[in-house]
Amino acid sequence: MAKTALVAAFVKAIIAANPEYEAVDDVYLSNRILALVGDDALHLTTETTNVIDLKDELVAHAVKTGEIDDSQPDRDILGDQLMDLYTPTPGLVNREFWKRYEESPEAATNYFHSLSENNDYIQTRRIAKNIRYLTPTDYGKLEITINLSKPEKDPKAIAAAAKQKNNTNYPQCQLCLQNEGYKGRLDYPARSNHRIIRFDINGHHWGFQYSPYAYFNEHSIFLDTIHEPMHITEETFVNLLHIVTVWPHYFVGSNADLPIVGGSMLSHEHYQGGRHTFPMTVAKLDSTFTWPAHPNVTAGIVHWPMSCIRLTAADTTDLVAAAEEIRAAWQEYSDDALDIRAYTDGTRHHTVTPIASRTATGDYQLDLVLRDNQTSAQYPDGIFHPHQDVQHIKKENIGLIEVMGLAVLPARLKDELAEVEKFLLGQDNAMKEYHRPWAEQLAKDNAGRISASNVEDIVRQAVGHVFLRVLMDAGVYKRDAAGQAGFQRFISSVTGQ
Repeated sequence: MAKTALVAAFVKAIIAANPEYEAVDDVYLSNRILALVGDDALHLTTETTNVIDLKDELVAHAVKTGEIDDSQPDRDILGDQLMDLYTPTPGLVNREFWKRYEESPEAATNYFHSLSENNDYIQTRRIAKNIRYLTPTDYGKLEITINLSKPEKDPKAIAAAAKQKNNTNYPQCQLCLQNEGYKGRLDYPARSNHRIIRFDINGHHWGFQYSPYAYFNEHSIFLDTIHEPMHITEETFVNLLHIVTVWPHYFVGSNADLPIVGGSMLSHEHYQGGRHTFPMTVAKLDSTFTWPAHPNVTAGIVHWPMSCIRLTAADTTDLVAAAEEIRAAWQEYSDDALDIRAYTDGTRHHTVTPIASRTATGDYQLDLVLRDNQTSAQYPDGIFHPHQDVQHIKKENIGLIEVMGLAVLPARLKDELAEVEKFLLGQDNAMKEYHRPWAEQLAKDNAGRISASNVEDIVRQAVGHVFLRVLMDAGVYKRDAAGQAGFQRFISSVTGQ
């Protein structure tokens, strides 16, 4: 391929993608780019037409000439500023989204998702580094992800950020509407090329965006435009069902609103959704139950390691009423024989993780996963949280995504599991001691069959089964006779049957 001028190639890509600009804007855009990367970039040539590659070449030049420091935050800030030129303004993006929505919801999300990938807001190249595979279990194929997409913090950037004073508390968090177009700092992600779709739920203003580090297909975030803490109430069910009415091809769910059983961002009301079928979504029902108060609602217990009640109805009003009865009942319900206590010393422990979706026939479905965030002397991290013997694999909170059967495991495991493989092969290794009991049991269980060709798969599948244990630990009603009998007692207390 013939070489072309790098700046001119980037300008051409901007004009082609962004309806704000016309051919006559080429000089103006060239100067905007040079102001960011340095005038001598005008003499650079390239052999690519891919806009993200062009951006990366401009950023690399700015690093080489000292225009910016060679740190990931500085690279991201400059890269996003360049891609902001490529990206239409929020107003244009919103108008185009809702114009395409008149054709179909899928047409609108296809447009917005493609834009968010093409402008490098969704970090597709970093996401591709993640390790992904499936583990067959009695509950379906669990999805395992070792998260390698988020860049590790550069020690130099950490040191520089410590010296950088920021007393504005702006934006208040990474989910606030004010992130749209924010330049970023050494200690805060760049968001110049970020765009948010506006919509209303019952007169309240909300935003819809994609996750920059997607864990599944079209991983979306629906965020309250007001910075307020997460809460699960009847309004939550109304909101979730409204979203799957507007976006019927997506699921949407909320993290629980309590520490330990909630997600990592409890300070800002938001939901997560997307175009993905999770293992829990396709799990069958163990049993159904009748509910005289709600004859139009089909209800049952899901065959799942966590304690999940599934409600299905054609009418959202019926569904909201039934879901709220379960939530309110669970908030006050205790069963001391199973270590289930709604309150201790006045502290609330019960909530739900709710997930809304549409069925193939168009009915509405709500999955309500019962959560309890108690701790004890035996389980100081949480009675219904990954227990100590599995924390060498997963110690973090079990949030919405994990609840549905997709493990998001820490990046440290990539190197640590390689050392476990060496241990199993009898090679010199630097295996962490906290993996030793598990690794020794793996060696015993697979004696005589471990080889260089299968050791990776043996370890990966074992990790998948540890994740199954994690879900079972987080399940309030265990999958044994006593646990399921307790589950039925709770159901009876709600339905009166």
